[in-house]
Amino acid sequence: MQQRRELDQVYTNRKLLNGQLDTPKWWLPTVSILGVVVLIGVFVIATMINKGLGVTGLARPVYWGLFITTFVFWVGISHAGIMISAILRLTQAEWRRPVTRAAELLTVFSLLTALVFPLIHAGRPWRIAYWIMPYDVARGIYPNIRSPLIMDPVAISTYLTGSTLFLYIALIPDLGNLRDRTTGWQNAMYTVLALGWRGNPRQWKMQTVGGILLSALMLPIFVSVHSIVSWDFAVASAVEGWHSTIFAPYFVIGAVHSGVSAVVTMMALMRWLWKWDDFIRPEHFDALARLLIVVATGWLAFTFLELTFALYGQDAPEIALREMQMFQWPWNMLFIIFFLTGYAIPVPMWLFKRVRTNIALMFWTSILVNVGMWLERFLIIVPGLARRTPFVYTWEAYRPSPVEWTIFIWSFAWVTFLMLLFSRFFPLVPLFEQKESQVFTDDVMIGRAKVPAIVREAE
Repeated sequence: MQQRRELDQVYTNRKLLNGQLDTPKWWLPTVSILGVVVLIGVFVIATMINKGLGVTGLARPVYWGLFITTFVFWVGISHAGIMISAILRLTQAEWRRPVTRAAELLTVFSLLTALVFPLIHAGRPWRIAYWIMPYDVARGIYPNIRSPLIMDPVAISTYLTGSTLFLYIALIPDLGNLRDRTTGWQNAMYTVLALGWRGNPRQWKMQTVGGILLSALMLPIFVSVHSIVSWDFAVASAVEGWHSTIFAPYFVIGAVHSGVSAVVTMMALMRWLWKWDDFIRPEHFDALARLLIVVATGWLAFTFLELTFALYGQDAPEIALREMQMFQWPWNMLFIIFFLTGYAIPVPMWLFKRVRTNIALMFWTSILVNVGMWLERFLIIVPGLARRTPFVYTWEAYRPSPVEWTIFIWSFAWVTFLMLLFSRFFPLVPLFEQKESQVFTDDVMIGRAKVPAIVREAE
């Protein structure tokens, strides 16, 4: 049961379509600033490709640094869409309704951004084709298709295709709504995209069944994508700290933790920027915080297991790596920040309902989580490569260069730019979901009080 507000359809259409039928005053300046940052990032990427990876801080033995850390981070953020939209749709969680499209969008745009980093990290992006197809047929030289580096693009492209279809199918009813409310070139665009949607019972049935089937089909992909990303590291037995059997579930639950936190951040911004207080309410943040408490505690358990396995094996290089991560400067500082921001600060705060229903506190704690989750990926990738080992004769400390930091900032500007561009033409909150929720609204008696509530779960 969930407390609701009674909202008529005219009010719902006017409020949720205010970004498409009437451009907010802040939209154009914000998009312009983000566009400049994106163009600067594109210029820096082009310069790096022209000059080579020497302009970065990458050197032996740290050949994976900020780029691969950010790649793993954005793949993790992308898990928000399936966790919130698919799983909660299958379980008919009523509070998912205003959250689903934001989560699906975050999935699609995060995956598009994540794919950029392996391409530019290759140094010569045009040669990546050799990973996929035979490059010397005469001598029978083929790529190793069993390598996670081959399976990564396959899994991510499958995930991206499924997520895009998932987003589009849920968008069709709203496209029909926009088609009927616009003229000119916008009407022509929405007419093509709406695919003849008229809202008859047969179309609604097909749209609902399609959403449920895609939800079920995407769940195995949801698990496999970050598992394969974790195997990029786990199969490298020569690198301390990487060769771990729990990396797959550890990466998956960490991805859910960061992804759901990113959705909380986005929902708060949507509520503030578009004044959607009647649709994105404190009860939705309360539900997401409860989910995050469970996910974060599971993630902490896997973090503890990873450290326990390293110590239990009594492997001297592995123990030396953990000592470096936790007790040597600057890694110890990063480890403390990672633990505080990823769990120790936000989760105890979320135990109190007053915090869970405070939009500003949820916004800042969700940002803290993703600071910690990015540092977690950095601490997994870099220290294992950076620790000095025998028989290594070329050695340089890793310090990310301004080029790497600029591209890192570009990734956030790019995702935000895409989200705002999408919001100009398509609604960020599904109209049909909001209207459907009103159908299930009824008045129930709690003691002597009559309370509007959703009673679908009790049926």
